[in-house]
Amino acid sequence: MSRYRRARDGNTYFFTVVTYKRQPILCLDVCRKAFREVLEEVRLSHPFKIEAWVLLPDHLHCIWRLPDGDVNYSMRWGLIKKEFTKRIKNLVGTAHSTKSRERHREGTIWQRRFWEHQIRDEKDFAVHCDYIHYNPVKHGLVKSSKDWVYSTFHRYVKTGVYPMEWGMSKINFTEDIGGE
Repeated sequence: MSRYRRARDGNTYFFTVVTYKRQPILCLDVCRKAFREVLEEVRLSHPFKIEAWVLLPDHLHCIWRLPDGDVNYSMRWGLIKKEFTKRIKNLVGTAHSTKSRERHREGTIWQRRFWEHQIRDEKDFAVHCDYIHYNPVKHGLVKSSKDWVYSTFHRYVKTGVYPMEWGMSKINFTEDIGGE
């Protein structure tokens, strides 16, 4: 049986964040570097712990644990998306802006919103971790979770949560997860 760290009630969340018009830019070297820098800067000023993560070309999934009593993940995502957009908007080709997006002072890097789900218990945490780590296989990017380097899968293998062979065979999720 897998050994997951217990999710604390009330402050652990699963997120799906998608690029505007599904632009496949997030795994580009310049974008990964900028995203990592922005993420660390926001974490310094507004702490949270990344419990699980996967970065795909056009979207990402993650689980964050916020400090006790803090549920302001929207502000954190706003800061991350805004600063990331500023840093890369001139470095990569992006979709053209619409009048509606300009009126709302939105860029052309991210979809307007994100999907969030509050983790209910240890089982819910485990299912969402599995979903995160299997996602590159689901999207046909690799044949096995171990082959995707932009995730926390290898960290979970190292701590004994997964065997290295996990995710090599098809996994079906009974719940609607991820908002994709």
